[in-house]
Amino acid sequence: MLDRAFDFFFSEQRRKFFERLILAIAVVGFLVHLSWIYLIEFGWIEMQEIPALLNNPIAAAYTPFSFILVYEVYLLVYYLPRSITTYISKQYEIITLIIIRRLFKDLSSVEVSPNWFEIKGDLQFTYDLIGSLLLFYLLYLFQQQGNRRRQFAAYHQRPAGSLELFVRLKKGIAVCLIPVLFVVASYTFISWTVGTVFPGRSIGTSFDNINHIFFDEFFGILIIVDVLLLLFSFFITDDFHKIIRNSGFIVSTILIRLSFSVEGLVSVALVVTSVVFGLLILLIFNQYEKAHIEDS
Repeated sequence: MLDRAFDFFFSEQRRKFFERLILAIAVVGFLVHLSWIYLIEFGWIEMQEIPALLNNPIAAAYTPFSFILVYEVYLLVYYLPRSITTYISKQYEIITLIIIRRLFKDLSSVEVSPNWFEIKGDLQFTYDLIGSLLLFYLLYLFQQQGNRRRQFAAYHQRPAGSLELFVRLKKGIAVCLIPVLFVVASYTFISWTVGTVFPGRSIGTSFDNINHIFFDEFFGILIIVDVLLLLFSFFITDDFHKIIRNSGFIVSTILIRLSFSVEGLVSVALVVTSVVFGLLILLIFNQYEKAHIEDS
């Protein structure tokens, strides 16, 4: 049953179908968002207060990026049973895309003036711009170290039964994550929509920042998943450096989760610190693996 459920959600054919579907929805969403902006601009739609995402055509890029993030969330769960390092890398890709998506929202309200560093919106744009560049490079370094880890893994002989059990446990987590994430995404989206259309009547969590919708709860769920992976990893190993690596990834995810509770420079700094910490953990882990192979 587990194999059938996993193949239903994560077969290669299903992944390609979901990829094409998200791409089509992203294109349609971008055109609808752009059309809405121009309808407001030409006066065909009247609104008492125009939101930031509807006052500039640049902001229309926010919508397709939102759907790209949905696909990245699917890929994160897709790669979970295959490799913990790739799974963590997907977490970093998602938070990087969230910041890049936020840039399009920031651009729609940027004020070009000599007082650039005194305007809150301009400062946020500056932090996000620098932060996205740093994250992009750090992500490259992390993936390079991940490739080295896979090379070292080829030298290790693990008990086949324990490894198979660990993979099946990760498949079970992945299958359970799909309905959980769907329910959480639906609930947060409906809650935000009701709170936006009917101010003061939110049915659940209220969101001060549109960028936090779903992803605040999403990274909270990932912390639980990371702890489960740490506990299940004892089925195949009790090596100190592997326990520290998995524990370090939990700390990294917690830092990302904390970044949603603050704004401005502190938020971006927490995300960058999270990825730097994860990179250093993996770098030191690879040194342990290299030394172990040389000793053998």
